[in-house]
Order: sequence, then C-alpha cells, then structure tokens
Amino acid sequence: MAKLAIQPDKKISKIRREIYGHFSEHLGRCIYGGFYVGENSPIPNVHGMRTDVVEALRQIRIPVLRWPGGCFADEYHWMDGIGPKANRKKMVNTNWGGVTEDNSFGTHEYFELCEQLGCEAYVNGNLGSGTVREMSEWVEYITFDGVSPMADLRRANGHEKPWKLPWFGVGNENWGCGGNMLPEYYANEYRRYQTFVRNYNNAEHINKVCCGPNDSNYEWTRIVLENCFRSCDPSLHGNLDGLSLHYYVVPGPWENKGSATDFDEKTWYKTLSKAYFMDELLRKHSAIMDEFDPERKISLVVDEWGGWYDVEPGTNPGFLYQQNTVRDALLAGITLNVFNKHSSRVGMANLAQTINVLQSVILTEGADMILTPTYHVFDLYKEHQGNMLLESSIDTASIGMEEEYQLPWITESVSEGEDGVLHITLTNASLTEACPIDVEISGRKAAAVQGEIVCGAMAAKNTFEEPQRVTAEKFSDFRCENGALSLTLPPRSVLHMNVRTDA
Repeated sequence: MAKLAIQPDKKISKIRREIYGHFSEHLGRCIYGGFYVGENSPIPNVHGMRTDVVEALRQIRIPVLRWPGGCFADEYHWMDGIGPKANRKKMVNTNWGGVTEDNSFGTHEYFELCEQLGCEAYVNGNLGSGTVREMSEWVEYITFDGVSPMADLRRANGHEKPWKLPWFGVGNENWGCGGNMLPEYYANEYRRYQTFVRNYNNAEHINKVCCGPNDSNYEWTRIVLENCFRSCDPSLHGNLDGLSLHYYVVPGPWENKGSATDFDEKTWYKTLSKAYFMDELLRKHSAIMDEFDPERKISLVVDEWGGWYDVEPGTNPGFLYQQNTVRDALLAGITLNVFNKHSSRVGMANLAQTINVLQSVILTEGADMILTPTYHVFDLYKEHQGNMLLESSIDTASIGMEEEYQLPWITESVSEGEDGVLHITLTNASLTEACPIDVEISGRKAAAVQGEIVCGAMAAKNTFEEPQRVTAEKFSDFRCENGALSLTLPPRSVLHMNVRTDA
C-alpha cells in the first residue's frame, strides 16, 4: 500500500517543454535512414525527411532536437554541409564506425527538419577541433538578417530569411571526446568562444550552453562555474544560460554493458536503481549551482541521458543500435518523474538518441518503422509539458534485490494544466507486486478520472514482425467515490492519469 499526497495550492515551478527533448547525432542510422532518406527515396518523405517519423514525433509533441552531436559535433565543420550536395566534402566519421559521412544532411536540412517537427533548434558547436571564427560565422549564417558575408552565403544557398536558434552548445563532452580538457582550460575556452556567439537579433536570445560534467564529476561543475560565472565581470553573467550534464544508465562495466533484451531480475533492479540515481545527481549538482546562482537563472541541461547496453548481435559496434523493452519504459518513466520534480533547475533534457541509436523512441528498417516502449512513455508524459509542478509526495517502500541497488517502489510527479486538470504519472518498479495506492488531493475532490498505462513482461519489446506488443492501453483499475481516488498499479508499469476535480 502507498499513499500519494497532492497539494494543488502549492505550485513549485513550470515544467518546461524542453525537458521532453531529444537528441540526434550523425551516428549509425539516426540521421541517415532514420530522419533522412533523401528527396529521391521511394520511402514517403517531404524534402528528404521521412513522413512516418515526422508524424510520430509530432504526436509526442517533440519540443526540441539537439544536433549534430555528441562526439561528432567536435569534429564537424559546418561549411562542409552547405551548398549543392554533389559538391559537399566527404569525411570519415572517426567516432562512430569509421564510415564515410557525405554531409548530405547539414544546416539547411536540420532546420527543415525542425520546421516539419514544429520544434526548437539546439545546435552544438565545434569547440574541440574548430575555431572561434568558424563557430561565430555559423551563428551568423543561421541567425543574421542583414547584409554580411555569411548571411549572403545563406541566401545564395536558397534560404532568404534567418532561422531561430534558441539554444547553442559551446562544445560537447570537452572532458572527453571533445578535447580531453581540464575544467580550468575548458572554462577559459568557453569564455573566449561564447564571446563571439552573437545575438544578432536581440529580441531572440540565444541560450548558450556550457559543457558541464559527466555524471558525478562534481569537481568539474564547481571549477567551471568558478571560472565562467563567479570570476567573470558581473556584466558577463548573462552569457552562461545552461550547464550540460550527461548520464547514461549502464548495467555492467563499459566493456560488457549487458544485453538490451536478455537480462535477469537482478539486472532489472540494478538498471532501474541506476536510473533513479539521476535524482541524486540533480540534487548534488543543483546544490553546487545554487552557490553561484541562487536565483536559478542558469538551467541544468541534461542533454544526454538514457540506457546504454551492448549492441544487437550482428550490428556494427560503432552504430550503437539496441532494442528497447519494458525495462526501458520504466527507466524513462522514472527519469522523467525525476526531471519534473527538479524542474526549478532542469530547463532542458534530451533523450539519447531519437532513432536507431541507444534508448531510441523509434526504430526503422528500410521503409518500416516501429515505436518503442520508450516512445509510448513519452506519449503518456507529454501532458506535463508547460504545466505547473505541484507539491506532491508518496509514502512508499524501497525495492530491489541487493542493498546497493534499491529504489522507491513507486515514483511519481504531478502537474496542473491551465484548465485545472491534474496530470499524475506513476511508475511501479516491482517485477511481481501490484501496489494499491490511495490518492489524497488537499482541498479538492476527484470528479472524473481517465488513465493510460504501459506495461508488460520485463523484456517485452516491439519488433518489425510484432510492432504492437507493447503499447499504451486504457487503464480503469481505479475507484473514484465521493471525491476519494484510489487505484491498484500493476507491476512493471508506467501510468498517466488526468484527474478533474471539484473544490
């Protein structure tokens, strides 16, 4: 038995839409064959973008798409990806499989994709192997509406008006694949590079994202903020809008991470406890950020997160292609609940990666496409986007097979839309036990309830032969009598309920 207490009169923070963002890198089949098939493909497309993929992502209200990487970003030179495609420079993708990158998907194609998706752009600049001038000119090319060499070049390449660029990352993983830098060195480089990321249209501010830590590297967070924020002239404080954080759930050691589909009960709980570790990471990094930024003007941007397992047998190890199961649905639901609860600091998050790579929401094979269990969780949770987080708590036991790998039996988050409807999302991490839950809504009575649930066997997955094995289904195992709400949450499940209330 668990008890969920909700206080509608205590609104905590706005859950920014960008928390439900995604990530697309030139890695494996994420871009090519995933988003992009080219204008001459027999696969239905609009300007080369797969129609089925665009429609599926619009369904979950994709708010922002990060591009072009990832590790690829710090070896990407944007001028190779503009102009006539026959003339674009080819390169070797040294990070991901050693394959040839023909640069047929570049800046114009990316912004075309964002327009079709109806989402914001988050471009990651090349600090690791690029120059200040290169980064500065890319921003000019994208955003300047006047007469200048880069704006004129954009027009010559077929796009008269500039695009909007709400988010720009100044480097990626510069503690690793982005240059193996020390935090002091990167901080100085950030200060230099960001100076030349100009806001050409002052009415459309570019949020600059500084490379933050890899999981629990709290020293990186402190040193970078010390050098980029506190030590700067106070007039420069507005030039750091976001600090990135990367965290992947890896059940085993890096050399043997474990299968995406063949795992036991111990690995189930180990994986989900590592997913819940996101809560500790956010609390501790936020505490350091609070020392420098008590007003929480800087967003914590979790622009890479998700499960990382061994690649599917027979696939290119550099393509990071893995299947997706009910375990990943729980991983996603737990993590998104954590993000909601920390929305006073977390301003954006980007699941890695959207299609055919790591914990993707979509898998494609030629003209075929399937939606993963993770996709269906994002479809349930989309109702939180832009809502106000409400004060809530749940009285629940811990669960797990070993003391080291424990997590709450039930996780939750609750938001309220402008129409006054409450949106409750719950996860049950137990492999075997359903959980009765009483819901107490302070000062209100539940009047009408609707629910949808994702659940199934722990390794259940969707395949091209059986694409509907795991989907969102209607949930009705709740009781709403005399304003009191209770339910029984099945094991291995993720639930969304919308609740209309009376005073």
